[in-house]
This record gives sequence, C-alpha cells and structure tokens, in this order.
Amino acid sequence: MARNLRLRLMTGSIGVAAMMTVTNVVTTSTANASPTTGAFNARAARLVPASLRHVTIQVATDATYAPDEFMRGTTMVGFDIDLMNAIAKTLGITVHANNVTFDNIIAGIASNHYQIGNSSFTDNRAREKQVNFIDYFQEGEGVYTKANSTVAFHGMKSFCGLKVAVETGTVEQSNVEALAKRCPASRPVTVMAFPTQTEANIAISSGQADVGFVDAQVGAYIVSTSTGAFKSVGSAVNVTPTGIATAKTPTGHALAMAIQAAIRVLIANGTYHAILAHWGVTAFAVPANKVVLNGAGD
Repeated sequence: MARNLRLRLMTGSIGVAAMMTVTNVVTTSTANASPTTGAFNARAARLVPASLRHVTIQVATDATYAPDEFMRGTTMVGFDIDLMNAIAKTLGITVHANNVTFDNIIAGIASNHYQIGNSSFTDNRAREKQVNFIDYFQEGEGVYTKANSTVAFHGMKSFCGLKVAVETGTVEQSNVEALAKRCPASRPVTVMAFPTQTEANIAISSGQADVGFVDAQVGAYIVSTSTGAFKSVGSAVNVTPTGIATAKTPTGHALAMAIQAAIRVLIANGTYHAILAHWGVTAFAVPANKVVLNGAGD
C-alpha cells in the first residue's frame, strides 16, 4: 500500500460505513493472535530512545486492509496488529492503536501526532524522503474482479482500456496513474481512487469499476471472504518491501533501530513466522538479513 498504502472488505462481507480522516483510538486483541507472542529482550529494549520508554507510543493504522489490519467489531486485528504487539512486548514498550485513514498517516507522523505508522506501507524512495521504514515483509500487487468478469490480466498494460479501483494514496494508485500516460488514446485507463478499500470493493461489486488493484495478499483475502462475489486474475506484479514507518528525526531513527532489532529477535525465536502462519501470509516472509532500514530498491 501497496498501501500500498484503505474502508475495505471485512470478514465475509462488503463494509459500507466509511472511516474518514482520523477516527477514535480502538482496542487491539490477542484473542485471535498467533500461538506465541514473544518475550522481552533486554538487548533490543536498550535501543528504545529514553523519551519513549515510559510513555504510550501512538501507532497509526488504517484498519481496512484484511488480513493485514482490519476491524472485527470494535477490535483491531490482523497480522500487522499481532506483529506490533509482539514488537512492543520484545521492547518493553506500551503502544496504542489509532485507526487512521491511510492517506493521513505519514503527515501524522511528520507532525509527531503518531510515532509509528503500521499499515502495510510499501517502502519506496519517495516515501523514504518523508519517513523512515523498517522493512519486515515483501509483497506484490494483485488484481481481482467480479466473479463473472471476462477481464484477463497479463501485466500492467492489461489495465489500458479499463476502469481500475484503488485506494487513495497507495502505490497502486501511483502505478496505474503512471501507466495512464503510456496507454494509447484509443484505450485509456480510468483510475478510480477511493478514500478506503471498502469503497473500492463496492465500486467493483456494483460494476462501477472493472478491476481492483491492491496488495496481493489483501486481494487474495478479499476474494476468499467475498462468498463468491470476486475472483483473482493473473499473477502478482511489482514485488517490493513493506515497512513500518517512523519519523525522520533522531528519536524516530532510534525508534526505527529498536523496531528493527525487535523484528530480528522475533524471527529468531519463531514468533514472526507463527504470526504470519496464523494469518496465512508466510509466502511473503523475509529473512532477518532483509529486515533493513530504508531498503527500497526503486
């Protein structure tokens, strides 16, 4: 969001209520968490900046992007949520989840309203100019359509001539907008950007858009929970690292180093893979040496 930057298709149904701008702080749950949540690691904890050790660290997440992060009733769940809880336990810090429209998260970090952005962010050079990223995951972008659609996908050029639904502020949006400049005049691509992924899903189910373009694992989840309304088409494209964001400040950089250390600990002790396995996304796991700061390759 890839989120790549998200309301999104929630478990088993298409959500209609839109979460705009910044919403209330919500609870997070370990009721559906992975079998292990890790343990405190003193060595990693020493990297946490002193100013953040005894305060509640505010985390911004757009919880409309299942299975990464989404709402189950009034509770925020998903593999990113479980991972952040495990990072907090490893570092001995307290975090508080805030449900924030995706396009507002980086600005909120820059203004110090939030100290962490945990929302399936694609790490790219443009974003690295605004925030730090701790890469922890790798994903591509996927395409889905209505189940009865005859649209095929064989790479980005397949979007020419189609109406493509994306979430505002995502890498998917920028990728399709870049493609639009290369499509022939006889087959223009129409980029339909929505504040939330749920609204993008509704555009597809209603026939307003031809296809949806989203992170590959999210697209697979949307399809699997749509009760037959959607189907995936083609193969994932544009595989890139996904990162947790912190501020471009000395404190933000120190926090990033601590989060990096914590994720490497969680990989070593098996917690990381247990969390990903619980949510069915182990195909996108990275080894410890790929948990780097600002590792965008583009």
